[in-house]
Amino acid sequence: MSGRFFDPSLVARTYRDPLAWLSLGTDLVPIIAIILFQWGPTPLVALYWLENLVIGGYTILRLAGSAVTGLGNLLMALFMIPFFTLHYGMFCYGHGIFIKSFSGDGGGGAGYMDVVNWALGSGEGMVWFVAVIAASNMVFYLVDFIGKGELRRTNPAAEMFAPYGRIVTLHVAIILGAFLSIATRQPLLGVLVLIFVRVVFGIVLSVLRRMRLDGQLGKLADKFAQPL
Repeated sequence: MSGRFFDPSLVARTYRDPLAWLSLGTDLVPIIAIILFQWGPTPLVALYWLENLVIGGYTILRLAGSAVTGLGNLLMALFMIPFFTLHYGMFCYGHGIFIKSFSGDGGGGAGYMDVVNWALGSGEGMVWFVAVIAASNMVFYLVDFIGKGELRRTNPAAEMFAPYGRIVTLHVAIILGAFLSIATRQPLLGVLVLIFVRVVFGIVLSVLRRMRLDGQLGKLADKFAQPL
């Protein structure tokens, strides 16, 4: 699989699809916030955390969609939707508390909505950037999941586990960015590392999406290739 993954023709096919450019453009949108609104590391990390919440919302929609293909999937979805909501919600909550404390803002409440409100207020124009991410994910949901019939080929188990890789990737990027910022005393370097890791992660997802659409992924890899 690794040889095919780095095949230039595969990358070229990936970016002949307008949705791959939509994904890349969405990943680069934070640069606008850095230039126009002088965002530092804190609002950027908060944006990526809010993105995880958006992904969670669309995962619930995908779980619900996968239930229409049969009684077995319906029963699985009825169990997994509340389980995922609780488990992923607590996972995001713990991550949110971590980044809120890591940013040095230990004040205010520690409830879920307190963290959400802190994130939304951490940078100028935050709501609009979150809206761009939500709209981008809506396009993928409508085009791939509904339009191309992914809901008939997926299952609730695959959908439930798909978003967790994003959180782990962000967590690693935060630690790496913070380490570089402290070591070099250059906060902008940490910001650039965060954006770079997020863009690379998005490119990987786009290539995996192309491979899935071309039928080149095995069953295990396919579970982690959701265009989220």
